[in-house]
Amino acid sequence: MSYYSDASSSEDAADELETLGWYHFDLSRHAAEALLLSNGSDGSYLLRSSNEGSGCYALSVRAKDSVKHFHVKRTSSGYAFGFNEFASLHDFVSHFANQPLLGSDTGTLIVLKCPYPWRVEEPSIYECVRVHTAIQTGRTENDLVANAPSLGTKEGYLVKQGAVVKSWKQRWFTLNRHELKYFKDNTCEEPIRTLDLRACSAVQFDYSQDRVNCFCLVFPERTFYLCTKTGVEADEWIKILRWKLSQIRKGQ
Repeated sequence: MSYYSDASSSEDAADELETLGWYHFDLSRHAAEALLLSNGSDGSYLLRSSNEGSGCYALSVRAKDSVKHFHVKRTSSGYAFGFNEFASLHDFVSHFANQPLLGSDTGTLIVLKCPYPWRVEEPSIYECVRVHTAIQTGRTENDLVANAPSLGTKEGYLVKQGAVVKSWKQRWFTLNRHELKYFKDNTCEEPIRTLDLRACSAVQFDYSQDRVNCFCLVFPERTFYLCTKTGVEADEWIKILRWKLSQIRKGQ
């Protein structure tokens, strides 16, 4: 399939971009970070739509244990990225085939090594069943509770108690690897704070606050109190956070 089209209209330009194998159209910033950190490698990158308006995109790049984001702008004459402007999508893609070196405002240098495809093929290899027997009897579907999501990530709104003024405010939380971040809302790109779960000693239900569905994370310098809308949500957050702590203690 061709990477580019001879059509000049903006509608055709949008169609042309969708033929790019590493363009993740509706992937959010947080989801891109979770995807690259969980499944990518150092130098993996992808292109996604930005929430800054029409013709605005973001190049998300994994740099060791973090993900950096860079602006890409579609102009009337091509694609603008960094100090360069490319006349066509073909020229833009060809530039990335040379594994360019990218420097950020923070001084980080990143080699763009390999694009992360939006469609990942599953190998067609299956095992044949040779043994199939029940190890335990009397169990029902109610006993089948997952220990944690497959990628170990989670995001959603929680209500958090303030540190000094003990008021409660809704915040957007994202969990990935050993970091629990919270933002003012799910449109903000910079977190208010990042909690390193390697310093967390316990996660448990809390009944000391005048609220229901409350749980807490215990850190040396502070205990964070969080609430959910339902008991099921609180249970889900506690289970995955406890699983994270167990993995950290195992050194994984």
